[in-house]
Amino acid sequence: MHFTPWTGARYLASEGYPGRLCALVAHHSAAMFEAEERGRADELAKWPREESAVSEALWMADMTTGPRGEAVSYSDRLAEILSRYGSDSIVGRAMTRARPAIESAIERTERRLAAAR
Repeated sequence: MHFTPWTGARYLASEGYPGRLCALVAHHSAAMFEAEERGRADELAKWPREESAVSEALWMADMTTGPRGEAVSYSDRLAEILSRYGSDSIVGRAMTRARPAIESAIERTERRLAAAR
């Protein structure tokens, strides 16, 4: 069973990358929701979930970039994911549940970026 965040984190760990990077990848874009849907929350818990400006910026980058690397709004990205996987799929259910957390992370990141300008 393929679970991209967990698979990516395991790969990075096997290549000797720092634990923080592995954890950021493991938990990107509210991956805990999908891990719960898949019954793999214990595996994901191997890497501590960082709650920081960096992790939220990673979520924003992932959730405002389309499958071909184009900039998209979060609502368009979510619609594309639900269209591709189906709203009743594991990914669809997880992304629907994650929506409030992702929207909040994006809003906080946008405020940080605006304040830095």
